[in-house]
Amino acid sequence: MIEAPGIPLTLLAFVLVIGPLVFIHELGHYLAGRWFGVKADVFSIGFGREVAGFTDKRGTRWKFGWMPLGGYVKFAGDMNPASQPSSEWLALPAGEREQTFQAKPLWQRAIIVAAGPVANFVLAIVILGIFAASFGVDRSPAVVGVIEPGSAAARAGLERGDRIVSLGGRGMDEFSDIATFTKIRPGERVSMEVARGAETRRLDLTIGKVTERDRFGNSYEVGRIGIGPGARVIERVGILEAPLVGIRQTVRIVSFTFETLGQIITGRRSVKELGGPLKIAQVSGQSLALGPLELVTLIALISINLGFINLLPVPVLDGGHLLLYAIEAVRRRPVEPQVVEWAFRGGMAVILALMIFVTLNDLGSFGVWKNLAGLIG
Repeated sequence: MIEAPGIPLTLLAFVLVIGPLVFIHELGHYLAGRWFGVKADVFSIGFGREVAGFTDKRGTRWKFGWMPLGGYVKFAGDMNPASQPSSEWLALPAGEREQTFQAKPLWQRAIIVAAGPVANFVLAIVILGIFAASFGVDRSPAVVGVIEPGSAAARAGLERGDRIVSLGGRGMDEFSDIATFTKIRPGERVSMEVARGAETRRLDLTIGKVTERDRFGNSYEVGRIGIGPGARVIERVGILEAPLVGIRQTVRIVSFTFETLGQIITGRRSVKELGGPLKIAQVSGQSLALGPLELVTLIALISINLGFINLLPVPVLDGGHLLLYAIEAVRRRPVEPQVVEWAFRGGMAVILALMIFVTLNDLGSFGVWKNLAGLIG
């Protein structure tokens, strides 16, 4: 077991992970806005009082805030959180008003908003593509080569040489697909289609539950059926194919995230698995302690999740803006300002409540509440 990193290393790792991801996200907004001729007044990494910064020749203030938990781009004319036209905006000279976010057509505003999450996905695709070109891709076929005695696979009647065609109605092209499917479904009963020689059989499988511990002593309950591949196949990937591999892996991770979120919402997975900034800081420190490759891998994973979360249709998030733009496109007129204002207030309340909840979850996972209970008792 590896000793957990100290607080200084954890804080450094957190900044190394969150800082670049926030910068890339906001850079997506900034570059899209600049492409369409929107002036940016402020580009901030972090919130709160400015720690350091400078103003470029275009009049944009680039700065760092003391609280490194996010960032923002303030475009010219953004006089309220919902970027709605106001009397102050109407009072601007025509030339200045033309360079504001609100003056742009709906489709341009939508692209500017979507560019942030897209930038996060692009970063992940680049990282995963570089890894694929550098280390190859595991394309082991979904053929059973090893069966653990007494495992879920053994109880279901699987045999060596079987090719798993599908699990739960989902096609299994590679062995890694089996691991991805079963990992988030401990204890679930699924139908399995197996090719055995010239025959195709249907078997019922109850995925086993296994508690795994990482090198820092953290434990996780995962699903496992107890099989290994017949032959390990690692294929080299060319420079031209690498981006396509990065895209496929990013789509797979988004699908994995969507499924696990759905399991939490439906109660099939505990809400205690939701983590916040403190958990990200802990995992960042542990990844840095394991080496730069692990840290970069974590950056790719969090970048995907950051892009995914920001696309959720919650006012305040980018997805909330896009939802309002979609409504505007259908109605062919903007949503009423008072409706937008209340929607953003509600969205902010939801985000703040979620932040408090995940922070309490994080503290619980660190044993804070148990220790307090012990002191009180």
